[in-house]
Amino acid sequence: MIWEWLAFAVRWVHVITAIAWIGSSFYFIALDLGLRQREGMPVGAHGEEWQV
Repeated sequence: MIWEWLAFAVRWVHVITAIAWIGSSFYFIALDLGLRQREGMPVGAHGEEWQV
């Protein structure tokens, strides 16, 4: 019985970790795209990214 609960807990930790990993990947892709230089930006600026 204890092994079943342990397997259940490990499986859910694995699922939650995978979701967090995928979410952080999307976050850093969006961050990287926001830091690209665009037309009309001041000299020395390499992009604009707003975060809360």
